Amino acid sequence: MIDLRTLREDPDRLRASQRARGEDETVVDRLLSLDERRRTALTRFESLRAEQKRLGKSVSRASGDERQALLDRAKELAAEVKAAEAEAEALGQELDELLMTVPNIVEEGAPQGGEDDFVVLEHVGEPPTFDFTPRDHVELGELLGAIDIDRGAKVSGARFYYLTGAGARLVHGLLTMAMHQAIEAGFTPVIPPVLVKPEAMAGTGFLGAHSAEVYRLEADDLYLVGTSEVSLAAYHADEILDAAALPLRYAGWSSCFRREAGSYGKDTRGIIRVHQFDKVEMFSFCRPEDAHEEHLRLLGWQKQMLDKIEVPYRVVDIATGDLGTSAARKYDCEAWLPSQGRYRELTSTSNCTDFQARRLRVRYRDEDGTTRHVATLNGTLATTRWIVAILENHQQRDGSVVVPKALRPYVGLDVLEPVSR
Repeated sequence: MIDLRTLREDPDRLRASQRARGEDETVVDRLLSLDERRRTALTRFESLRAEQKRLGKSVSRASGDERQALLDRAKELAAEVKAAEAEAEALGQELDELLMTVPNIVEEGAPQGGEDDFVVLEHVGEPPTFDFTPRDHVELGELLGAIDIDRGAKVSGARFYYLTGAGARLVHGLLTMAMHQAIEAGFTPVIPPVLVKPEAMAGTGFLGAHSAEVYRLEADDLYLVGTSEVSLAAYHADEILDAAALPLRYAGWSSCFRREAGSYGKDTRGIIRVHQFDKVEMFSFCRPEDAHEEHLRLLGWQKQMLDKIEVPYRVVDIATGDLGTSAARKYDCEAWLPSQGRYRELTSTSNCTDFQARRLRVRYRDEDGTTRHVATLNGTLATTRWIVAILENHQQRDGSVVVPKALRPYVGLDVLEPVSR
């Protein structure tokens, strides 16, 4: 949720952000109008309430006809106070509902444009060359007895799969390595709940425009998270944190669930776009003025993990029109996939400034005793999708796959060998 004070003081900043996102900028005028009407209604309510209190004192001192007149006026005033309070509350609710539809204000310097207007910041490593026709991860997974898509579809439907044998060992080892790196960097490890209340999902910006992506259990009014960002962001909801403890960094290991609504026909082969996967997610609560640098630190930890799995990748700065609701700035790391001859996203990290914290009411108490909303940031550290890049970039002619050196102690194998031909 955006800051109303920022809106009042610099409405053009929100207008520019809405234009950059390709969103409706007339919402700014509607917000300003509602805010002014609500404050006027509140002033009227408070004025009438003060008059009501003064009148109450006068009634106790009056007698006779004067007392009756005052009592009649008190009755009228009570109705006026009730109506003024109801008007202020209704306008406040309308304002809050409109505010919840407005995405975060984009960070200055983010590239302008849509999905294809990202800016490549860095290339790391060179795409491998093979003296044979490289297989894709599906064929490799079948040879290794690592990925079983047919039985996943039989049991659960399209975009589900089994990871078996070497596939299960590879994912478990990868996520364990990610968690160990996070712990060494000072993160607190967390196994969070994957079912959350509507307040947590809305607070992180995953309802509204993104509600079609989310699985909901209607009987229980709970949602399955698409990322542990949701559970971690809501961990300190309605709390006031100690400024001296910031930044608070958590690494959440969880299963994630996405409906993939609107992705019909996209990535139907393999496990790139699926309904269920596992992920280690970094999450940080920090002072707003420290958020930009914290964002770069999260990106640095992502690159450190990608270097460990020895795949070529690039870092991209996502354009404003392709940012999620909560993100003011987002960087993606995309790995090279030989079977597709292009880079595909493995990680993303977003600076959500104080947008989520306002919705979830997460604040910190400064040294002078004042309270302010924290900034929240998130970033993928490893996920099931990573094994696609590992298998394809480290494959050998016979279908075996060399395990990256840093990952071997966690997988317990140096090479994944075919189990079928």
